[in-house]
Amino acid sequence: MEDIAILGVGMHPWGKWGRNFVDYGVVAARNALEDAAIDYAEVGFVSGAITVRNGYPGYVAGSTFSRALGFTGAQVASSYAACASGATALSVARGQILSGACDVALVIGADTTPKGFLAPNEGKRPDDTDWLRFHLVGATNPVYFALHAQRRMSLYGATEEDFAAVKVKNARHAVSNPNARFTKEYDIDDVQASPMVSNPLRLLNICATSDGGAAMIVSSMEYAKAHGHADPVRVKGISLVTPTYPDTVLDLPYLATDSAASTPAPDLDFKSSIGASVYAEAGVGPDDVDVAEVYDLSSALELDWYEQLGFCAPGEAEGLLRDGVTTIGGRLPVNPSGGLGAFGEAVPAQAIAQVCELTWQLRGQAEGRQVEGAQVGITANQGLFGHGSSVLVAK
Repeated sequence: MEDIAILGVGMHPWGKWGRNFVDYGVVAARNALEDAAIDYAEVGFVSGAITVRNGYPGYVAGSTFSRALGFTGAQVASSYAACASGATALSVARGQILSGACDVALVIGADTTPKGFLAPNEGKRPDDTDWLRFHLVGATNPVYFALHAQRRMSLYGATEEDFAAVKVKNARHAVSNPNARFTKEYDIDDVQASPMVSNPLRLLNICATSDGGAAMIVSSMEYAKAHGHADPVRVKGISLVTPTYPDTVLDLPYLATDSAASTPAPDLDFKSSIGASVYAEAGVGPDDVDVAEVYDLSSALELDWYEQLGFCAPGEAEGLLRDGVTTIGGRLPVNPSGGLGAFGEAVPAQAIAQVCELTWQLRGQAEGRQVEGAQVGITANQGLFGHGSSVLVAK
C-alpha cells in the first residue's frame, strides 16, 4: 500500500461545552486547513466519522460538515465504526486518494456527549447485543473495563497501584496539552482515594465522556511535494481487522466467548491482530515504534495494549510501566497527549485525535510533552462490534 501525506491537523479542545457537535468539527477543520496552508476549495473529498447521538446530522457527518464549511461540490462519505470511526474515515479517504478520485481529503469527526455513561439509543431492541448487555446483564462500560482489569490481576498479578500509576503518568503528560480536558496532576494516593466505580477501578481510573473535535488534511505524496510539503508525516498503515473465530476473550457487547474445544484458537487474539496487521502493512515492527497513543478507556486497559501492540510479552506490561519505559523521557512513551483519561471520549473524533497527536510529535511540535527524536508512531483505538483500529505514521 502506498503512503499518503498528512498535510495538516487540527482539534477543538475537549470538554463539556454544551454546543452542537458541528461547531467543534468546523473549528478542528479550519485549524487543520490552516496547518496545511491550503484553501478548503482544494479539498476534493470529505470523510466524516459519525456520531449517533446527535440526530440525522450526525448520521451523515460527511455531508453535515461539508455544508457547515460551505458546499463546494466535493465528494463525501460517512463512516460509523463506534470508537474506530475515525480510523475508518481515514481509510476511506486513503482509498479515494490512492484510486485517483481526489488529491486532497478532509477527515473529520466531532461529538457532543450526554452526561454519564454512554448507552444505547432509546427503545426496546431485544435482538441488539449492545442493548442487551445494558438491560439484561447491566454491563455498563465501566463494568467491561473492570472485567478486563480483574482478568489482568488474575493472570499477571497486576495491582490497583499499577492501574493508579498509569493514571498518574498520563495526567502528568497532559498538564501542558492545550486540547486536554483534564490537566491536573495526581499522585497514587489521589487515585486510590477516588470513589470505587466498578471493582477494582476507581473514578480516576476511568475516562469521562466529552465534547470535542479533530480533523486531518491528507493527500497523495505527489500533491504534497508539489505544494511545498517536502517531508510530511506519512500514513504508512491502517488496520481495521475483525476478530478471527474462535474469539476466546470476552469482547463486549458480545455476552459470551467462542469455544475453542473443537476449533483451535487463532495464533493471535483479536486485539493483538490489530497491531500485527498494521505492522505488516507498514513494513515495520514494534521495535521501530518511538511513541504510541492507545485506547485507555481505563488505566488498566493501557497495560493490555503494551502487550497487544508487541511492546513486551504477556505479563510484562507492569514492568515497562514501573521501569519508566512508557513515560516521556523513557524508551517508548505511551499516551504523551494524556490519553482518554485526560481527554474523555468524543467517539468519532478520538481515533483522529490520536493521529493528530502523533503528527505533532513526529514534527517536533508537541510543546511541553515532546518525545524527542520520534520518527514512528502507532495508535490503537478499538471499536465495539469487532472493529479493529490502528494507524501507523512515520516521518
